[in-house]
Amino acid sequence: MSIVITNIGELVGADEERWLMRDAALVIDGDRIAWAGSAAEAPAADEVYDAGGRAVLPGFVDSHAHLVFAGERAEEFAARMSGRPYAAGGIRTTVAKTRAASDEELGANVRRLVAEMARQGTTTVECKSGYGLTVADEERAVRIAAGLVDEVTYLGAHVVPAGSDPDEYVRLVTGEMLRACAPYARWIDVFCERGAFDADQTREILTAGRDAGLVPRLHANQLGHGPGVQIAVEYGAASADHCTFLSDADVTALADSETVATLLPGVEFSTRQPYPDARRLIDAGVSVALATDCNPGSCYTSSMAFCVAVAVREMRMTPEEAVRAATEGGARALRRTDVGHLRPGARADVLLLDAPSHIHLAYRPGVPQVAKVWRAGLLV
Repeated sequence: MSIVITNIGELVGADEERWLMRDAALVIDGDRIAWAGSAAEAPAADEVYDAGGRAVLPGFVDSHAHLVFAGERAEEFAARMSGRPYAAGGIRTTVAKTRAASDEELGANVRRLVAEMARQGTTTVECKSGYGLTVADEERAVRIAAGLVDEVTYLGAHVVPAGSDPDEYVRLVTGEMLRACAPYARWIDVFCERGAFDADQTREILTAGRDAGLVPRLHANQLGHGPGVQIAVEYGAASADHCTFLSDADVTALADSETVATLLPGVEFSTRQPYPDARRLIDAGVSVALATDCNPGSCYTSSMAFCVAVAVREMRMTPEEAVRAATEGGARALRRTDVGHLRPGARADVLLLDAPSHIHLAYRPGVPQVAKVWRAGLLV
Protein backbone atom coordinates (compact mmCIF):
# COMPACT_ATOMS: atom_id res chain seq x y z
CA MET A 1 0.00 0.00 0.00
CA SER A 2 1.39 3.38 -1.02
CA ILE A 3 0.28 6.83 0.13
CA VAL A 4 1.13 10.17 -1.42
CA ILE A 5 0.95 13.10 0.97
CA THR A 6 0.41 16.12 -1.24
CA ASN A 7 -0.22 19.84 -0.82
CA ILE A 8 2.52 20.03 1.82
CA GLY A 9 3.28 23.63 2.75
CA GLU A 10 6.76 22.81 4.10
CA LEU A 11 8.51 19.46 3.81
CA VAL A 12 11.35 19.08 6.29
CA GLY A 13 14.36 16.80 6.02
CA ALA A 14 13.59 15.11 2.69
CA ASP A 15 16.58 16.44 0.75
CA GLU A 16 20.15 16.91 1.96
CA GLU A 17 20.64 20.01 -0.17
CA ARG A 18 17.21 21.53 0.47
CA TRP A 19 16.32 20.66 4.05
CA LEU A 20 13.19 22.83 3.78
CA MET A 21 11.06 22.32 0.64
CA ARG A 22 7.90 24.26 -0.28
CA ASP A 23 4.81 23.06 -2.17
CA ALA A 24 6.04 19.50 -1.81
CA ALA A 25 4.76 15.94 -1.77
CA LEU A 26 5.94 12.74 -0.08
CA VAL A 27 5.27 9.12 -1.02
CA ILE A 28 5.15 6.34 1.57
CA ASP A 29 5.33 2.79 0.23
CA GLY A 30 4.85 0.19 2.93
CA ASP A 31 7.15 1.08 5.82
CA ARG A 32 9.58 3.22 3.77
CA ILE A 33 9.79 6.64 2.16
CA ALA A 34 9.67 6.04 -1.60
CA TRP A 35 9.82 9.55 -3.07
CA ALA A 36 9.95 13.24 -2.09
CA GLY A 37 9.85 16.36 -4.19
CA SER A 38 7.69 18.98 -5.85
CA ALA A 39 3.94 18.42 -5.52
CA ALA A 40 3.56 19.03 -9.26
CA GLU A 41 5.81 16.04 -9.97
CA ALA A 42 4.37 13.60 -7.43
CA PRO A 43 3.91 10.06 -8.74
CA ALA A 44 0.64 8.19 -8.40
CA ALA A 45 -0.06 6.12 -5.29
CA ASP A 46 -2.80 3.87 -3.93
CA GLU A 47 -4.06 6.60 -1.60
CA VAL A 48 -3.84 10.39 -1.52
CA TYR A 49 -3.65 12.41 1.66
CA ASP A 50 -4.06 16.19 1.37
CA ALA A 51 -1.85 17.95 3.94
CA GLY A 52 -3.76 21.19 3.41
CA GLY A 53 -0.66 23.36 3.29
CA ARG A 54 0.65 22.09 6.62
CA ALA A 55 4.22 21.14 7.50
CA VAL A 56 5.51 17.57 7.32
CA LEU A 57 8.57 16.59 9.39
CA PRO A 58 10.51 13.44 10.22
CA GLY A 59 9.40 11.81 13.45
CA PHE A 60 11.38 12.98 16.44
CA VAL A 61 14.27 10.77 17.58
CA ASP A 62 14.56 10.78 21.38
CA SER A 63 18.05 9.42 22.02
CA HIS A 64 18.10 9.74 25.82
CA ALA A 65 15.34 8.53 28.14
CA HIS A 66 14.97 6.54 31.37
CA LEU A 67 11.57 4.85 31.15
CA VAL A 68 11.83 1.67 33.23
CA PHE A 69 10.87 2.94 36.66
CA ALA A 70 8.11 2.98 39.24
CA GLY A 71 6.73 5.87 41.26
CA GLU A 72 7.33 9.59 40.83
CA ARG A 73 9.22 12.38 42.58
CA ALA A 74 6.95 15.41 42.36
CA GLU A 75 7.78 16.50 45.90
CA GLU A 76 11.47 16.55 45.00
CA PHE A 77 10.66 18.80 42.04
CA ALA A 78 8.67 21.14 44.28
CA ALA A 79 11.58 21.31 46.72
CA ARG A 80 13.97 22.25 43.91
CA MET A 81 11.62 24.99 42.78
CA SER A 82 11.71 26.25 46.38
CA GLY A 83 15.49 26.53 46.32
CA ARG A 84 16.99 23.13 47.09
CA PRO A 85 19.81 22.36 44.58
CA TYR A 86 19.68 19.29 42.38
CA ALA A 87 21.92 16.32 43.29
CA ALA A 88 22.17 12.81 41.88
CA GLY A 89 21.13 11.20 45.19
CA GLY A 90 17.43 11.29 44.33
CA ILE A 91 18.00 8.40 41.93
CA ARG A 92 18.08 6.05 44.92
CA THR A 93 14.47 6.95 45.76
CA THR A 94 13.36 5.66 42.37
CA VAL A 95 15.57 2.58 42.74
CA ALA A 96 13.67 1.46 45.84
CA LYS A 97 10.27 1.87 44.16
CA THR A 98 11.44 0.19 40.96
CA ARG A 99 12.79 -2.84 42.77
CA ALA A 100 9.43 -3.24 44.53
CA ALA A 101 7.41 -3.12 41.29
CA SER A 102 6.42 -6.14 39.22
CA ASP A 103 7.51 -6.75 35.66
CA GLU A 104 3.93 -6.06 34.57
CA GLU A 105 3.88 -2.70 36.34
CA LEU A 106 7.20 -1.64 34.86
CA GLY A 107 6.23 -2.74 31.36
CA ALA A 108 2.90 -0.91 31.60
CA ASN A 109 4.72 2.29 32.56
CA VAL A 110 7.11 2.02 29.60
CA ARG A 111 4.19 1.40 27.23
CA ARG A 112 2.35 4.40 28.65
CA LEU A 113 5.31 6.72 28.15
CA VAL A 114 6.17 5.43 24.68
CA ALA A 115 2.55 5.98 23.63
CA GLU A 116 2.64 9.46 25.16
CA MET A 117 5.80 10.20 23.18
CA ALA A 118 4.27 8.87 19.96
CA ARG A 119 1.23 11.12 20.28
CA GLN A 120 3.64 14.05 20.40
CA GLY A 121 5.58 12.99 17.31
CA THR A 122 8.40 10.85 18.73
CA THR A 123 8.83 7.73 16.63
CA THR A 124 12.27 6.48 17.77
CA VAL A 125 13.03 6.01 21.47
CA GLU A 126 16.18 5.06 23.35
CA CYS A 127 15.72 3.72 26.89
CA LYS A 128 18.27 3.14 29.65
CA SER A 129 18.25 0.85 32.65
CA GLY A 130 19.71 2.20 35.88
CA TYR A 131 16.91 2.08 38.45
CA GLY A 132 17.52 -1.52 39.52
CA LEU A 133 21.23 -1.67 40.43
CA THR A 134 21.12 -5.39 41.18
CA VAL A 135 21.83 -8.09 38.63
CA ALA A 136 18.22 -9.27 38.56
CA ASP A 137 16.69 -5.79 38.46
CA GLU A 138 19.01 -4.43 35.79
CA GLU A 139 18.49 -7.55 33.67
CA ARG A 140 14.73 -7.21 33.82
CA ALA A 141 14.96 -3.48 33.01
CA VAL A 142 16.84 -4.04 29.75
CA ARG A 143 14.71 -7.10 28.96
CA ILE A 144 11.46 -5.13 29.38
CA ALA A 145 12.85 -2.18 27.42
CA ALA A 146 14.05 -4.41 24.58
CA GLY A 147 10.49 -5.46 23.86
CA LEU A 148 9.06 -1.94 23.81
CA VAL A 149 11.60 0.58 22.42
CA ASP A 150 14.00 0.92 19.50
CA GLU A 151 17.31 1.24 21.33
CA VAL A 152 18.35 -0.14 24.75
CA THR A 153 21.21 1.06 26.94
CA TYR A 154 22.70 -0.76 29.91
CA LEU A 155 23.23 1.80 32.68
CA GLY A 156 24.10 -0.30 35.68
CA ALA A 157 26.57 2.49 36.47
CA HIS A 158 23.91 5.07 37.30
CA VAL A 159 24.83 5.49 40.98
CA VAL A 160 26.41 3.26 43.61
CA PRO A 161 23.57 1.67 45.62
CA ALA A 162 23.22 2.79 49.23
CA GLY A 163 25.41 0.73 51.54
CA SER A 164 27.56 -0.70 48.71
CA ASP A 165 31.31 -0.46 48.42
CA PRO A 166 32.07 1.51 45.21
CA ASP A 167 34.89 -0.78 44.06
CA GLU A 168 32.82 -3.90 44.67
CA TYR A 169 29.89 -2.39 42.81
CA VAL A 170 32.08 -1.56 39.80
CA ARG A 171 33.20 -5.18 39.74
CA LEU A 172 29.56 -6.25 39.71
CA VAL A 173 28.70 -3.79 36.92
CA THR A 174 31.60 -5.03 34.79
CA GLY A 175 31.07 -8.69 35.62
CA GLU A 176 27.91 -10.61 36.44
CA MET A 177 25.55 -7.69 35.78
CA LEU A 178 27.10 -6.95 32.39
CA ARG A 179 26.86 -10.59 31.34
CA ALA A 180 23.18 -10.66 32.28
CA CYS A 181 22.31 -7.39 30.53
CA ALA A 182 24.45 -7.42 27.38
CA PRO A 183 22.15 -9.75 25.39
CA TYR A 184 19.32 -7.18 25.57
CA ALA A 185 21.28 -3.96 25.00
CA ARG A 186 23.19 -2.26 22.23
CA TRP A 187 24.80 0.47 24.33
CA ILE A 188 26.65 0.92 27.62
CA ASP A 189 26.48 4.17 29.58
CA VAL A 190 28.01 5.57 32.77
CA PHE A 191 26.96 8.52 34.91
CA CYS A 192 30.44 10.09 35.06
CA GLU A 193 29.84 12.76 37.68
CA ARG A 194 30.57 13.73 41.24
CA GLY A 195 28.38 11.62 43.49
CA ALA A 196 28.35 8.85 40.88
CA PHE A 197 31.44 7.43 39.05
CA ASP A 198 34.89 8.94 38.66
CA ALA A 199 37.19 8.85 35.64
CA ASP A 200 38.97 5.59 36.50
CA GLN A 201 35.71 3.79 37.26
CA THR A 202 34.15 5.14 34.07
CA ARG A 203 37.02 3.89 31.92
CA GLU A 204 36.90 0.47 33.58
CA ILE A 205 33.15 0.15 32.95
CA LEU A 206 33.27 1.38 29.35
CA THR A 207 36.16 -0.95 28.56
CA ALA A 208 34.27 -3.95 29.93
CA GLY A 209 31.17 -2.98 28.01
CA ARG A 210 33.07 -2.50 24.80
CA ASP A 211 34.75 -5.87 25.24
CA ALA A 212 31.27 -7.39 25.61
CA GLY A 213 30.20 -5.87 22.29
CA LEU A 214 28.31 -2.83 23.60
CA VAL A 215 28.90 0.64 22.17
CA PRO A 216 29.80 3.46 24.61
CA ARG A 217 27.75 6.56 25.31
CA LEU A 218 28.16 8.71 28.41
CA HIS A 219 26.44 11.02 30.88
CA ALA A 220 29.03 13.81 30.91
CA ASN A 221 29.59 17.23 32.45
CA GLN A 222 26.08 17.72 33.80
CA LEU A 223 26.71 18.94 37.34
CA GLY A 224 30.06 20.62 36.82
CA HIS A 225 33.32 20.53 34.92
CA GLY A 226 34.80 17.06 34.81
CA PRO A 227 36.44 14.36 32.69
CA GLY A 228 33.27 12.98 31.07
CA VAL A 229 33.45 14.64 27.66
CA GLN A 230 37.13 13.84 27.22
CA ILE A 231 36.51 10.19 28.13
CA ALA A 232 33.56 10.02 25.72
CA VAL A 233 35.80 11.21 22.89
CA GLU A 234 38.64 8.95 23.98
CA TYR A 235 36.35 5.91 23.78
CA GLY A 236 34.71 6.95 20.52
CA ALA A 237 31.35 7.20 22.27
CA ALA A 238 28.36 7.77 20.04
CA SER A 239 27.15 10.53 22.33
CA ALA A 240 28.19 12.63 25.31
CA ASP A 241 24.95 13.60 27.02
CA HIS A 242 24.19 16.79 29.02
CA CYS A 243 27.39 18.75 28.19
CA THR A 244 26.33 21.61 30.46
CA PHE A 245 29.73 22.63 31.81
CA LEU A 246 32.38 22.58 29.07
CA SER A 247 35.90 23.92 28.82
CA ASP A 248 37.37 25.14 25.54
CA ALA A 249 39.29 21.86 25.39
CA ASP A 250 36.03 19.90 25.74
CA VAL A 251 34.44 21.81 22.87
CA THR A 252 37.50 21.30 20.68
CA ALA A 253 37.58 17.57 21.48
CA LEU A 254 33.93 17.19 20.49
CA ALA A 255 34.41 19.20 17.29
CA ASP A 256 37.34 17.01 16.29
CA SER A 257 35.44 13.77 16.94
CA GLU A 258 32.42 11.79 15.77
CA THR A 259 30.86 12.03 19.25
CA VAL A 260 27.52 13.84 19.29
CA ALA A 261 26.78 16.34 22.06
CA THR A 262 23.27 15.44 23.19
CA LEU A 263 21.68 18.36 25.01
CA LEU A 264 18.79 17.86 27.40
CA PRO A 265 17.18 21.26 28.05
CA GLY A 266 14.24 19.78 29.95
CA VAL A 267 16.69 18.87 32.71
CA GLU A 268 17.86 22.44 33.16
CA PHE A 269 14.24 23.61 33.08
CA SER A 270 13.41 21.10 35.84
CA THR A 271 16.51 21.61 38.00
CA ARG A 272 17.32 25.30 37.50
CA GLN A 273 20.83 24.39 36.44
CA PRO A 274 22.46 26.57 33.76
CA TYR A 275 21.48 25.66 30.20
CA PRO A 276 24.12 24.22 27.84
CA ASP A 277 25.48 26.74 25.35
CA ALA A 278 24.31 25.14 22.12
CA ARG A 279 25.37 28.17 20.09
CA ARG A 280 28.97 27.74 21.20
CA LEU A 281 28.93 24.07 20.23
CA ILE A 282 27.29 24.57 16.83
CA ASP A 283 29.59 27.45 15.91
CA ALA A 284 32.58 25.26 16.78
CA GLY A 285 31.36 22.53 14.42
CA VAL A 286 30.10 20.07 17.05
CA SER A 287 27.31 17.70 16.05
CA VAL A 288 24.37 18.43 18.39
CA ALA A 289 21.28 16.42 19.30
CA LEU A 290 18.29 17.22 21.50
CA ALA A 291 16.56 14.65 23.69
CA THR A 292 14.10 14.67 26.59
CA ASP A 293 15.91 12.69 29.30
CA CYS A 294 12.42 11.63 30.36
CA ASN A 295 12.76 10.29 33.91
CA PRO A 296 10.86 10.67 37.18
CA GLY A 297 13.44 12.83 38.93
CA SER A 298 15.41 15.45 37.04
CA CYS A 299 13.09 15.81 34.02
CA TYR A 300 9.66 14.24 33.76
CA THR A 301 8.73 15.41 30.26
CA SER A 302 8.19 13.26 27.20
CA SER A 303 7.77 16.20 24.82
CA MET A 304 10.43 16.74 22.19
CA ALA A 305 8.48 19.79 20.98
CA PHE A 306 8.90 21.33 24.43
CA CYS A 307 12.64 20.65 24.28
CA VAL A 308 12.83 22.29 20.85
CA ALA A 309 11.09 25.41 22.18
CA VAL A 310 13.36 25.64 25.24
CA ALA A 311 16.47 25.11 23.11
CA VAL A 312 15.46 28.00 20.87
CA ARG A 313 14.59 30.32 23.74
CA GLU A 314 17.33 29.46 26.23
CA MET A 315 20.17 27.84 24.29
CA ARG A 316 20.45 30.23 21.31
CA MET A 317 19.50 27.67 18.66
CA THR A 318 17.54 28.71 15.61
CA PRO A 319 14.23 26.86 15.09
CA GLU A 320 15.76 24.99 12.16
CA GLU A 321 18.82 23.96 14.18
CA ALA A 322 16.65 22.77 17.06
CA VAL A 323 14.35 20.68 14.86
CA ARG A 324 17.32 19.16 13.05
CA ALA A 325 18.89 18.32 16.41
CA ALA A 326 15.65 16.64 17.51
CA THR A 327 15.50 14.52 14.34
CA GLU A 328 18.75 14.08 12.39
CA GLY A 329 20.84 14.84 15.47
CA GLY A 330 19.12 12.18 17.54
CA ALA A 331 19.61 9.68 14.74
CA ARG A 332 23.36 10.46 14.65
CA ALA A 333 23.53 10.03 18.44
CA LEU A 334 22.11 6.53 17.91
CA ARG A 335 24.20 5.89 14.79
CA ARG A 336 21.04 5.34 12.80
CA THR A 337 20.76 6.25 9.11
CA ASP A 338 17.19 5.00 8.61
CA VAL A 339 15.42 7.52 10.86
CA GLY A 340 15.57 11.26 11.53
CA HIS A 341 15.01 12.24 7.89
CA LEU A 342 12.50 11.73 5.06
CA ARG A 343 14.81 10.89 2.19
CA PRO A 344 13.90 7.88 0.04
CA GLY A 345 14.76 4.64 1.80
CA ALA A 346 14.19 6.00 5.30
CA ARG A 347 11.72 4.34 7.63
CA ALA A 348 8.39 6.08 7.05
CA ASP A 349 8.26 7.97 10.35
CA VAL A 350 6.30 11.08 9.42
CA LEU A 351 4.93 13.91 11.53
CA LEU A 352 2.18 16.22 10.24
CA LEU A 353 2.00 19.52 12.11
CA ASP A 354 -1.21 21.47 12.45
CA ALA A 355 0.88 24.47 11.37
CA PRO A 356 2.46 25.73 8.16
CA SER A 357 6.08 25.60 9.34
CA HIS A 358 8.48 23.88 11.74
CA ILE A 359 9.02 27.31 13.30
CA HIS A 360 5.68 26.97 15.07
CA LEU A 361 7.15 24.33 17.39
CA ALA A 362 9.09 27.14 19.09
CA TYR A 363 6.78 30.00 18.09
CA ARG A 364 3.77 28.41 19.86
CA PRO A 365 5.32 26.61 22.86
CA GLY A 366 3.07 24.35 24.86
CA VAL A 367 0.38 24.22 22.17
CA PRO A 368 -0.50 20.73 20.86
CA GLN A 369 0.38 20.91 17.17
CA VAL A 370 0.74 17.29 16.09
CA ALA A 371 -2.10 16.47 13.70
CA LYS A 372 -1.00 12.99 12.57
CA VAL A 373 1.91 10.63 13.08
CA TRP A 374 2.91 7.73 10.86
CA ARG A 375 5.45 5.24 12.25
CA ALA A 376 6.90 2.81 9.74
CA GLY A 377 4.09 3.82 7.41
CA LEU A 378 1.25 3.15 9.87
CA LEU A 379 -0.86 5.81 11.55
CA VAL A 380 -0.14 5.99 15.28
